[in-house]
Amino acid sequence: MNLIEATIIAPDSRIALVVARFNKFINEYLLGGAIDVLKRIGQVQDNHLTVIWVPGAYELPLVVKVLAKTKKYDAIIALGTVIQGSTAHFSIIAGEASSGLANISMHSNIPVAFGVLTTNNIEQAIDRAGAKKGNKGAEAALTALEMINILKAIQE
Repeated sequence: MNLIEATIIAPDSRIALVVARFNKFINEYLLGGAIDVLKRIGQVQDNHLTVIWVPGAYELPLVVKVLAKTKKYDAIIALGTVIQGSTAHFSIIAGEASSGLANISMHSNIPVAFGVLTTNNIEQAIDRAGAKKGNKGAEAALTALEMINILKAIQE
């Protein structure tokens, strides 16, 4: 039996983090968690990280697609927060961001880690950005690191 498992140490990897500015007060915590994991656990060099801020979650897929096409990055992490309001806007934005990012990952063969919170209220978002329920930015970074190494192992 062949078994492919990967570590999360990837010191030479180049990683882009695309962060939505809308709900920035939450997304800054997601970004901080992601960078902490990349540098401390993944041992990624600081000069191998690129952070790009975009207006909102809806804009994440376009920028991620352009970054993926450059072939400069081993993984891209998308971070944002969409909080449900009283209209259908939440579902549209969350759905388009999710499907757009998944589509890019599948067609570019570059891992796109999904660190976009979709919550019912601000309290849930705060809990998932480092308070009670961990930090989803940190989790997205762990996913990116593991996927980089899995793809390398498959290609070897």
